[in-house]
Amino acid sequence: MRYLAAADYAGQPVEVQAQVLKAMHEVGAGQAAVFGTAGRAFTAAHGYDGYAQKNLGRWHVSIGRVARTAGYAAKAWVRRCERHPGIMAALAELDVISESWARALIGWSDALPEEFWAQADEILIAAVRAGASLEDLARIAAELAARLLGPDQDKGKEPGRGVRLETTFDGAGVLAGDLTPGCAAVVGAVLGSLAQPAGKDDTRSHGERMHDALEEAMRRLLAARLLPQRAGAPVTALVHISFADLAGLDGGSVLAQAWIASVHARWAAERAGAFAQPGDGGAWLSGDDAAKAAQDAMIVPVVTADVDITVIGGLIECAVQHRGHAEAAGDEAAPEADRGMHAREMARLEREIIGKAVALLSGPGGLAGFLRRQLAGKGLDGPSLPLDVGETGRIPPQIRRAVTVRDRHCAFPGGCDQPAAACEPHHTVPRAEHGRTALRLLGLFCWHHHHIVVHTWGWTLKIQPDGTITATKPDGTTYDPRPPPPRPG
Repeated sequence: MRYLAAADYAGQPVEVQAQVLKAMHEVGAGQAAVFGTAGRAFTAAHGYDGYAQKNLGRWHVSIGRVARTAGYAAKAWVRRCERHPGIMAALAELDVISESWARALIGWSDALPEEFWAQADEILIAAVRAGASLEDLARIAAELAARLLGPDQDKGKEPGRGVRLETTFDGAGVLAGDLTPGCAAVVGAVLGSLAQPAGKDDTRSHGERMHDALEEAMRRLLAARLLPQRAGAPVTALVHISFADLAGLDGGSVLAQAWIASVHARWAAERAGAFAQPGDGGAWLSGDDAAKAAQDAMIVPVVTADVDITVIGGLIECAVQHRGHAEAAGDEAAPEADRGMHAREMARLEREIIGKAVALLSGPGGLAGFLRRQLAGKGLDGPSLPLDVGETGRIPPQIRRAVTVRDRHCAFPGGCDQPAAACEPHHTVPRAEHGRTALRLLGLFCWHHHHIVVHTWGWTLKIQPDGTITATKPDGTTYDPRPPPPRPG
């Protein structure tokens, strides 16, 4: 595959190009077969437990480093392998049926009673081998369904239901779904009431009024506090608004405009990140959308910063000189083992110094609190909220909010895709061992990693001074899911 991916096809005959492209479809068929057979064995052995993953789909996402849809699509072949071995065997031959055709055939067979799956698969695969088109196969599957299920197969069947909300790259939402008659009646009544024209000057279309009615209905539901709590905290709608939009700076300043443009670019990047990974569930707004969301909202100023790694070198040098390691680390004549020891010591010092620098900047009396009071202005410059409340089981809202803003999603090593709304803070130093309820000792973890991996399987988590999290298995080995270094060129 590496050879084919790096080949120069411009100078190849069209027949060769066509042969390679067709072969790629055969590779796709083989890949689906492997996902089914290998994934089935991996699942039977609970192989994903050793990687602290909840199931095979999560393993594909975190360890295979693929998008969520791709990970669960790969997992789906395990169930297909169990239910339709005949079609999977045809896939393994590579040149009989493509991956997409196999999915279509399995979907048609699944609509039949289970006792007929094997026979239906055999009939359909025989038709494929005889040269049937996808249209021919659809006709055969429809005739099988009509003969086996009868003409009244849908009589009395509950309509399918489901709603899907997806976020686009620029932060907009796409809502689609199928509603049962009862749900449609309730939704129609609510939106119909809130979507009435606001007067003769209301120029919104019916679709725009329905959109605004949906938003208003959700706002009223949140404001009424009728929703059940999640992870011990009331449900809230979280939006991120840049200080540039919130402060409404003078548009005549060239420097201010340049700064606002850079902030908007960063907000666009955060929106794109939230599209790929839901994170804390907050919407990253700017401009008019930000102004609208800020009306009558509780505004919580959060000061964040990036570590300037260029100044760390000087701090490390001071610390290393103080401990007498600088000269030894640079001594070429010293044994390699000694140089390695000093290099490890310098890495440890780097983490320690970053941790101390962060501690200096944060907290009620730190630089972050000072900046917030100076920049936010009247109304937002109140006293800093404490981010360490000692030994207590209750996590105050301000600390819970800070953990959510910092981690945004499950912080378990390996890139768990569970958003903040599905996670809860965890004391990395147990309260039974006098662990403090402090931001530097709390991490955001999903239910599986919190209650199963940590509290049931006995894994331990530690937040390093530089903010990274390490996980240790019960046998004492450190879990490191990072991908291997790139292959040498």
